[in-house]
Amino acid sequence: MADSPFDLTGRKAIVTGANAGIGQGIAVALAKAGADVALVGRSSAAETRDLVEAEGRQAIEIAADLSSIGPVSDVVAQAVDAFGKIDILVNNAGIIRREDALDFSEADWDAVVDTNLKVLFFLSQAVGRHMVGWASQSGERGKVINIASMLTFQGGIRVPSYTASKSGVGGLTKLLANEWASKGINVNAIAPGYIATNNTAALQADADRSRQILERIPEGRWGDPSDIGGAAVFLASRAADYVQGHILAVDGGWLAR
Repeated sequence: MADSPFDLTGRKAIVTGANAGIGQGIAVALAKAGADVALVGRSSAAETRDLVEAEGRQAIEIAADLSSIGPVSDVVAQAVDAFGKIDILVNNAGIIRREDALDFSEADWDAVVDTNLKVLFFLSQAVGRHMVGWASQSGERGKVINIASMLTFQGGIRVPSYTASKSGVGGLTKLLANEWASKGINVNAIAPGYIATNNTAALQADADRSRQILERIPEGRWGDPSDIGGAAVFLASRAADYVQGHILAVDGGWLAR
């Protein structure tokens, strides 16, 4: 695979929210392509670490509560100390709160927007400063991959702060691409559709709602975290060097319906 434009051998990645679900799927996919991975989150990522190491790659766990920007500088410092540099950042960590817009609280607004948007920006900023330092010297490119949502494109219901934050992720992805493309950094996003994870367990268990969802998806199935992993490998690789500010929907055709 050494001559493949998708080869990530020797590349060093940070994946936030890597303990399970989409974050785990991305971390494992990056490892399969050759990358070493720093697994960031407030819950144990031991299972993900074992899966990454089973691919013959190095994995480190960095404990951090990304509900605020407090841990950002330490996360970057630990990853650089372990790996020497950071080539890839995947901003996957995120939360959701559900309530009618008429009753939505300020606390739920702030919690979601801080985690999903504010921390994403400042972690990207910190890693971007690091990437600019080596990209200009080496001729290689840094890769920032944000996890957006179907609600980057649609409104949804009962998730006002989540919709606002994921719409913001789409805008920030484009802004950072505009500013950083000339500095040797690609910034893109993945918008997952309905993926079978713990976060969607209640929807999967609701027979009527699950049927309604599947009826709209041309693929006729829930997505798997590995589906998002494949898209992340593409955006992290040399194959995507000319892809900038793009929001890649991995949704089984949901948006096309």
